Amino acid sequence: MNDLKNISIRQFLARRGILPKYERNGYGMYLSPLREERTPSFKVDYVRNLWYDFGLGEGGTLRTLVMRLERCDSREAVRRLQNGEKGDTGIASLSPGIGEPLGVGGVSPVVCSATVPTLRILSDASLRHPALVGYLASRGIVPSVAAAFCREVRYEVNGRAFFAVGFRNDAGGWELRSERFKGGSSPKHITTLDNRSDTVIAFEGFMDFLAYLSLKHPERLRIDAAVLNSVVNLPKAVPFLSRHPVIHAFFDNDEAGRKTTSDLIRLCPRSEVIDQSSFYSGHKDVNDYLIARIKDRPKTTKTISDKQDHSCRNNLQALKAERAEIEPPCRKGVKI
Repeated sequence: MNDLKNISIRQFLARRGILPKYERNGYGMYLSPLREERTPSFKVDYVRNLWYDFGLGEGGTLRTLVMRLERCDSREAVRRLQNGEKGDTGIASLSPGIGEPLGVGGVSPVVCSATVPTLRILSDASLRHPALVGYLASRGIVPSVAAAFCREVRYEVNGRAFFAVGFRNDAGGWELRSERFKGGSSPKHITTLDNRSDTVIAFEGFMDFLAYLSLKHPERLRIDAAVLNSVVNLPKAVPFLSRHPVIHAFFDNDEAGRKTTSDLIRLCPRSEVIDQSSFYSGHKDVNDYLIARIKDRPKTTKTISDKQDHSCRNNLQALKAERAEIEPPCRKGVKI
């Protein structure tokens, strides 16, 4: 644990292709890696090795930053950082093309400005790589759900090729995720699915959207859906959302999520906005809820006896109950 204190946040971000927009003596100002923004408000104190996001009002150590970026607990954050340390000493602990440190070169101690490396999309194809399939499985996402809405995207940063799970937005940009990367390509925009319904479900990120569909699997999506791909994109989603009499909001159980729900109610006064976050209370978001439910399920053996078969039926009924708990209620004759 003490060795982790020697890893600088500045170096950690640089390996991910995240560089400061400008630097002063002792600190750098970045575009926040936790949300979308145009004006840098993410400060890294090089001397104290601490970060602070002025937009979110949050900050902390490198460990807490990894927890926020990777959406994992403290122990998992330490494990990933330790694996990264091994990679620095020449041990290939990261999957090639997914979590390799980005080659960004050296950064001078004090500079007036810096540019963020351009991420260029090379190609997209069906999801096949075991590392990406395994990553989605670790998040509890049903393979057929992922295949229907995601692609395997190859991209380039600073001349080096990588790949990740891609989720396309309405403007042609991509949200990119892998076990060790969270980012996206321009243009930044929302993603909408229009099934000509008078009811819509809204999510902050696509992983929560996939988690919702995985909870409902094998049922198909019959109502409309909107994924913000960042809470700052809410204004872009208002024209689509506001045309629906009923909006079910599945935003995160945190301050940013609560504010987004409040803003949605204000921006769509003619719609009934239903906050669904109470159904996954105790969890950060829908995906965390799904992961926790999967971990809590009883394990079955390979040979199923009559008694076990009866137990499996009971488990299936319990799973249906879990789905019903998080599903929006049927309204205005629309089957959900």
